[in-house]
Amino acid sequence: MHGTGMRALEIQSLTGPDGVAVVDRDEPADDGRSVIIDVVTAGVSFPDLLQSRGLYQVRPEPPFVPGLEMAGVVRHAPADARVAAGDRVCAWTRGALAEVVAARPHEVFAIPAELSFEEGASFILNYQTAVFCMGHRGGLRAGETVLVLGASGGVGTSGIQVAKAFGAAQVIGLVSTEEKGQVARSAGADNIVIISDTWKDDVLEATGGKGVDMVYDPVGGDRFLDGIRSLARFGRLVVVGFAAGTIPEIKVNRLLLRNVSVVGAAWGEAAAHDDTLTERIHEELLEMIAGGHIHPPVGAVLPVERGVEAYRLLDDRQAVGKVLVRFRPDPS
Repeated sequence: MHGTGMRALEIQSLTGPDGVAVVDRDEPADDGRSVIIDVVTAGVSFPDLLQSRGLYQVRPEPPFVPGLEMAGVVRHAPADARVAAGDRVCAWTRGALAEVVAARPHEVFAIPAELSFEEGASFILNYQTAVFCMGHRGGLRAGETVLVLGASGGVGTSGIQVAKAFGAAQVIGLVSTEEKGQVARSAGADNIVIISDTWKDDVLEATGGKGVDMVYDPVGGDRFLDGIRSLARFGRLVVVGFAAGTIPEIKVNRLLLRNVSVVGAAWGEAAAHDDTLTERIHEELLEMIAGGHIHPPVGAVLPVERGVEAYRLLDDRQAVGKVLVRFRPDPS
């Protein structure tokens, strides 16, 4: 029998990691329309950190259970869902950092056999974002060159792999340290550029003076302008997010100098207005997995008792790969 209590992370005040606690809460009720999932692992992502300070666009009133993605086993599903009891699944849904989650059927996907529960919980947000931002919004084509900013984190490593899956001829990762460069290389980056006062010149040198066709920018801040300067003629910078914490500005005459574009790309906004989008992207990702391009890099996996540390890793810029919280052992 399942009890009615469960462990969950809870944001109790909008004070960052200090406001996060591990608590006992009631399990979500089964309304007959949701997929009820016993969570094995759940991801902690940059939006979760923003939300813990009230800085994300979705701002629930504390106390609330955070988290946007998880992997686990279906306990119960409506008859018309594409998954059934016992299936290994991953899902993107609010309140994911808990032992039991109720998700809407269109938010739930079977985990491909090639992926573990840890990889499944690292899969949806970052990889759906990368396909949407690079392919659907950025129009990335085979043979083009891509510069990925913040290339060692979960968003960056997924961007590297998806760019390669799209057929990018050269993927350059921008990182802050040599150690992070190794993470980007193992994700598939062809070249590494370490941040310095002249990193833009290093990118130009790596591309034979031409510049890159696309900059994938989940960082913002002061790297944005040099990202624009790194573009080849007719290149585009895809704005994914602002991990640096500051939202950059640009004088738009810079866009005219070499016919470059700045493209806003918000997967969450698009998915909220089109229930079919995530399923269509998932089909693209299954092909990429089958082609051997997608291997989600798993970083720290912390037991639920230490779940608050996941927030601290992100806050201290120590996260390499995807940071996960484990709620129960892998079912054998």
